[in-house]
Amino acid sequence: MDLSPEELREMMSRPGPKGFRLVDVREEDEFAICRIERAELIPLAQLAEQAPLKLPDKGTPVVVCCHHGLRSWHATGVLRKLGYEEVYNLAGGLEAWADRVDPAMARY
Repeated sequence: MDLSPEELREMMSRPGPKGFRLVDVREEDEFAICRIERAELIPLAQLAEQAPLKLPDKGTPVVVCCHHGLRSWHATGVLRKLGYEEVYNLAGGLEAWADRVDPAMARY
């Protein structure tokens, strides 16, 4: 299921503990250029292996992001196959986030 940048911003701005994980599936060099606050890097190529270690609670919602939304869309399928119950793709990726939520974010 897709999540808009505005919906993610709203989730992130709720007071109290954040009840979801934000996973960035880009490569390390891309992550170094820009990222959304609270994002955890798990490159797509390592996701199937790393998710069970880094995301042990399969009941916690996971929002997945990448540059434009294609890799994260693939990643949502990987996570669902691994048994994660609530997985969202950031529609439009970091480009959409920068356009609509954080215009000061670095781009590449």
